[in-house]
Order: sequence, then structure tokens, then C-alpha cells
Amino acid sequence: MQLTLLPNGLRVATRAMPGVETAAVGLYADTGSRHEDERVNGLAHLFEHMVFKGAGDRSAREISEAIEDVGGDLNAMTDRDSTIFTASVMAEHVPLGLELISDMILRPHFAEVELAREKDVVLQELGEARDTPNDIIFDDLQSAAFADQPLGRSVLGEEDSIAAITVDDLHRWRTGHYRAGSLSLVAAGKVDHDRFVELAHHYFGALPAGALVQPQPATFTGGDRVGRTASDQAHIALGYGGPAQLAADYYAARFFSDVVGGGMSSRLFQQLREERGLAYSVYTMLQSWRDAGLFSVYAATARNQSAAAAQLIEDVLGQAADTVTEREVNRVRTQAKAGLLMSLESSWGQASYVARMLALHGRLVDPAEIVADLEAVTVDQVRAAGARMLSGPRARATIGFPAVRAA
Repeated sequence: MQLTLLPNGLRVATRAMPGVETAAVGLYADTGSRHEDERVNGLAHLFEHMVFKGAGDRSAREISEAIEDVGGDLNAMTDRDSTIFTASVMAEHVPLGLELISDMILRPHFAEVELAREKDVVLQELGEARDTPNDIIFDDLQSAAFADQPLGRSVLGEEDSIAAITVDDLHRWRTGHYRAGSLSLVAAGKVDHDRFVELAHHYFGALPAGALVQPQPATFTGGDRVGRTASDQAHIALGYGGPAQLAADYYAARFFSDVVGGGMSSRLFQQLREERGLAYSVYTMLQSWRDAGLFSVYAATARNQSAAAAQLIEDVLGQAADTVTEREVNRVRTQAKAGLLMSLESSWGQASYVARMLALHGRLVDPAEIVADLEAVTVDQVRAAGARMLSGPRARATIGFPAVRAA
């Protein structure tokens, strides 16, 4: 792994992988939906869509044809705290991938007619999400967990906020949020670092210097969100405050989440699905940001079994913090190491890893350091992290749960 800092502050990193003929290139921005004003919630995601609608000397169609003519792929993704623009290409076409991404960030067209059309597309995406209970329930849970805060708002936005976004908002978002000090340009695969730095100078040297102001710190509030009751199944999601990304107990909390609901051998899967047949889908997640975290549990069950499933989830969680075993910790530790090392066998896994380490630590981190951190986690630390998360306030979101009738 190699890292160079351009004069404007852009971090340029590469990971050469012998034996491959392709490269993964990505521009990783430390900005997402939590950086938006409430009036324009959904702007980060709409911006990501709009840069594909024409940039530099190319129309939307010409952008697509340029990358597909060389057998490549161009894509992007927006999250609450990041936006990523990626190109997968054969090694000789890395300059084209950088040119296209550079044009999209530095020279987007942002035509009024395209904005109107793309708003309709995003509204369809929002409608599709709302028709998918096991998708939208996590937005409901996020809203309950971080009520009335930017971190609690939807990445997609809402109808009114999407309608309010203007071309001027898109330009302000680009100039205010895409500053070199908050960006990382990363490549992995068949790449030469010095040549890649030269290309980075050429295509991204015009990025303005400076870094993005950090968003308002998030506070886990807890609360309830009840979705529609007309659903074939009942869906439930529970949330608890978790550690931030660099917290000392992050890996212990992650292990606790995996023991409880991280796979087919987890406690929730075994007890809810295998032993009782109460749910087809049940799992846990630990999401962490710079200043906060969310440990969540999700299950989908038959409506007439929803009360029993919800109670069993509570029972399993309540017992877990005191009874996590050495064998369980060793199992999830091995799974975590395997997941990390397997991901690093692909160019995209390498590029994503390098970018993530730069965003978190501001430096390149050898995977051996992460493995050492995983090895150091003890059973007592896992139990303590679980107890800490479960002892605080709780967020709860439901869809399709039968209404409770008053006696």
C-alpha cells in the first residue's frame, strides 16, 4: 500500500495486486445525507444521480458508452456519512475511469430538465422502498433511534424535500462538500503508484483545498415508530445505542452482535427459526459512525406469531450479555478474520479497505493490525459491551404488527 498527499490535500492511495489485469478505482467522499439541511434531505443522493446525467464534454448516454466501450463499469453509492464513485476497468483504461469521475465531480451539467426527470426517478425509488417492508423498516428504526437529528433522516429524502432541491442546491453541495481534504482517491489491482499520482494531479488537481466541517454530533434517543398494519407478514426492528467507529469496545460490540444474530449458528437464528419456526429471516447488525453507533435486531414473522417472536427476541437478548461463551467468541472472531481476508482477495475489497482506513485513521493500516485487534477481544469484553448496549434506551420499529385491542 502506498499513499501520497497532493498539494490540495487529496489523499491518493494504491494497492498493487500481482497477477491481476484489471483495476478498481474509487473516489471516496466523507459526505452523505447527515450533512444535509432538513429542507433538502435527499440532496446527497440526488447529487450522486445527477452527475451521471451529463458531465464535461459528454451527455449521459456518452458517459455510459465511454465506460462500456472498454468493458468497464461506472457506479456510485450514497450513505449517511459517505458517497462513493467507482470505476472497474482493465488496467490500460484507468485514465478513462479517472477522467469520467473527475468530469462528474468537477464539471457536471446539472441541466434543469434532467433534474426534473431525475426527481421522478428518485421518487419511484422511494416508493419502491416504502413497498418493501424489510427495507423501509430500517429507515423507521433510524428515525426512532436518532429522532429529529440529521443521522436519523432518510438517505433518499422525502417527497417535499426532494421537490425543494434546485440546480443551485446541487452546485452549492458540490463546491461546499467536495473539497480535497475530505476526499480519498484509491486504486487497487494492476496499478503503478507513481503513474496513478500523476493522473490524480492531472484530473483532480483543480479540486479546491480544505475539508468538510463535521456534522452535528448524534445522540441516541430511542423511541417507537409504528408502520402500516396491512402487511402479509409482521416485521420488527429493535435498536440500541452502540459504540462509535473508533471506540475501544467497537470490536467487542461487533462480536456480541455476531454471537446473537450474525449467522445460522447465532442464538437468534437457532432459537427463533430452527427450534421454534417463528421467523424465516432474523439477524442483527452493528452500524457505527464517527460519533455514534446502532446495534439493531430484525425479524420477519407471521402476523399470528409476532407476539411470540418479539418476546423470544427479548428473552434471547436479555440472556446473552451474561452467558456469551468462549466458543461463541472464538467462532465469530474466526468469521471476522475470514471475512476481512477474503474481501482483500478482490481489487474492490482492497480499494474499499484502503479508503475506509484513510477515512477512519487518516493513514494506511496493515490488515495485520486489524487481525491483532480481533485477536485481543476477550469474552469478558464481549459480555460488557453487550450489557452496555442493552442497558440504555431502546428504539423500536414495526410494520404489520396486529393492533393491540384495549380490554
